[in-house]
Amino acid sequence: MIAELVCVGTELLLGNIVNTNAAYLAEKCAGLGLNMYYQSVVGDNEERMTQVIRQALERSDVVILCGGLGPTQDDMTKEVAARVMGKKLVEDPHTRKCIQEYMDNYLLSHPGLRLTENNWKQAIVPEDAIILDNGNGTAPGLILEKEGKSMILLPGPPNELKPMFEEQVAPYLQEKQPEIIFSKMVKVCGVGESMVEDQIRDLIDSQTNPTIATYAKTGEVHLRITARAENEAAAKKLIKPVVKELKIRFGEKIYTTDEKKTLEECVIELLKDRKLELTTVESCTGGALTARLVNVPGASEVLKQGLITYSNKAKRKFTLVKKSTLKTEGAVSARTAKEMAQGAVASTSCDVSVSVTGLAGPDGGTKEKPVGLVYIGCCCKDKTEVREFHFNGNRSKIREQAVVQALILLRESILKHYYCSL
Repeated sequence: MIAELVCVGTELLLGNIVNTNAAYLAEKCAGLGLNMYYQSVVGDNEERMTQVIRQALERSDVVILCGGLGPTQDDMTKEVAARVMGKKLVEDPHTRKCIQEYMDNYLLSHPGLRLTENNWKQAIVPEDAIILDNGNGTAPGLILEKEGKSMILLPGPPNELKPMFEEQVAPYLQEKQPEIIFSKMVKVCGVGESMVEDQIRDLIDSQTNPTIATYAKTGEVHLRITARAENEAAAKKLIKPVVKELKIRFGEKIYTTDEKKTLEECVIELLKDRKLELTTVESCTGGALTARLVNVPGASEVLKQGLITYSNKAKRKFTLVKKSTLKTEGAVSARTAKEMAQGAVASTSCDVSVSVTGLAGPDGGTKEKPVGLVYIGCCCKDKTEVREFHFNGNRSKIREQAVVQALILLRESILKHYYCSL
């Protein structure tokens, strides 16, 4: 079954708000096994909206519209949809009652406001429509059906749209779609996208169901394995051997198969499992690495402290970098990165440390040490490894890449030198 998405609102075309509804609805429809070939954004214009909706109905089985269901004059989605489907508009007593109850509760905590006449516009619905009650607002959702086609109208605010879709629209669509699509994510770090694709070329060339898609991220590659089946259990059965094969091929480069889990979360988990304390010491990243780790709830259990040694004086004072090292090799050097990591362990009595020093630009580079040159060190169990990187991009991009590579080196060093305590 083919679904099409039409997002309504001039504010979307002007860029005043980010269209997060499109990403959400596309993902949910894919999970229900619906094919989506087109998405459109149209402003609050009756003629253009009519044209877009008619075109969508011609080529798709289900058309989902979001936005334009409010009480104001420029909210015209419902009116245009009813006209295209050839349905009259009538007042729905149930919806009017819901609006009254919602507004009564709302006005209790907003005593300076009042219910205005245009609110009742939202109780006017196309005849024979399936009403989707809105527990988080006053605009009901609507489902219009005609000649095998379905048109689904959803309110624009995400906090109204999402629960309405999950609780009422998804079950409706599931009944119409006999198959579902289920996906599993495999996240790989420390391997480039081209290398990952080369290692799974045979799987991609022979794929039918399930399929594998690669997504390049900064320092990571995500592999989405997707299967179409009659139910989730059957889809998981199809996906399982593919995930197993990927684990054989990439081994410890796979840091998670949980789509929601981040690289920093996995690093924090490793530290917790092995009962390790970490100190970070940063120069060019200026605390960005520490901030990413601190984003993980519970990081305080393992993150002992973060040092920002931006100046040479700070490197000497807090991480015991030798004056001779800074003089002969410079702050951006493998030796400095090594001494920063070792000095952090010594000065803070931690188990593991990771250091970053480099040239993020845009100025300060030379032929011998160009902008983008970054050294990252990690000290574990008296063993220190330093890696040299040459990153491209602007200052922000260089720092972002340095943070990710620091997390990767930290993860690999922990796996190499410490066994799990569990």
